[in-house]
Amino acid sequence: MASSTISREDSSKVHESSPEPMAGDLPVDRITTFNGKLNRFLLSSSTATRSTSRPTRPSKIERGAPEVKRELPTSDLDHAALNGHRARSVTASPKRQKVDGTISASIAQPPRLTRSRSSTSISQSSSSTTRTTTTTSSPKKSPRRRKSPPTHTPTASDSLLRDTIPPNLTLLLVGVNPGLLTGTTGFAYAHPSNLFWKLLYSSGITSIRHPPSDTYKLPALYSVGNTNIVERPSRDASMLSKAEMDAGVPVLEAKVAAQRPEAVCLVGKSIWEAVWRVRHGRAIRKEEFRYGWQDEAENMGCTAESDWGGAPVFVATTTSGLAAGMSIAEKEAVWAELGAWVIKRRAERGFVASGG
Repeated sequence: MASSTISREDSSKVHESSPEPMAGDLPVDRITTFNGKLNRFLLSSSTATRSTSRPTRPSKIERGAPEVKRELPTSDLDHAALNGHRARSVTASPKRQKVDGTISASIAQPPRLTRSRSSTSISQSSSSTTRTTTTTSSPKKSPRRRKSPPTHTPTASDSLLRDTIPPNLTLLLVGVNPGLLTGTTGFAYAHPSNLFWKLLYSSGITSIRHPPSDTYKLPALYSVGNTNIVERPSRDASMLSKAEMDAGVPVLEAKVAAQRPEAVCLVGKSIWEAVWRVRHGRAIRKEEFRYGWQDEAENMGCTAESDWGGAPVFVATTTSGLAAGMSIAEKEAVWAELGAWVIKRRAERGFVASGG
């Protein structure tokens, strides 16, 4: 009896001295925990769960996404420990946590869309860039500058054109003044746009269309001479003043009186207007002007001291290419009247036009 009593006391002391196992800092009954084995299993399982549920370091892509943590309240652990359920069924598995983390990262950061550029588009863009660069780098053309008018005003001495007035011509042609090209070359009506040489040929005054260089051949070939009312060259007749035109009338009258041509042709309306102003002291009226032959009283070159009655006056159209008041057909009609008279008069005189 004594020994049994002692053994019980010893066993009770041993029981009291041994520490009771703890599960999550909670006392666990030996009977309900299978003599502490369940407690050790829970401790090891919770340690493994903590180590596996530790969040991994986010990658570079997922750093910007919010970290999702899944925590279990302590009440669930207490309930699992008391009822004997396994902690694996309550704690989230590492695989589930990884999937949840991936889903949360994909929701937090939208996917990046990239478009691949084909080689054709790249070549087109590069070619367009090259064209743009070429266009930009090309120098701009400077605007064309207009030629400034010559500062030097030509005078009569600057003209190389000379009169061709031998005596007793069938026809004397009187122009306004030499053009710039005529004054430079010395050939009458030298500008290509001038219709003088064309109208001489179409009217029958010349048998061929001569170039301006044949100016000095006309008296010998056709008994036709040439002079001007103003000797100063200019770009066109509008640059001459009325005073210059009027001053040339007496000079022209003296030339006609000295050489006595059978007829005088004034090549242009402005010449006759100047002659009229000098003779009548006023401008000619519109109803008084007409192309063609003028009255006998208007003959040119007659003087009081001479018994010569003067040369009849024929007013022809201008041949300048700048004058657009009449068509070519209208001009040819006027010149044809003069040509018919010249042909008839040369035949009467027995002059045969050679045509060069």
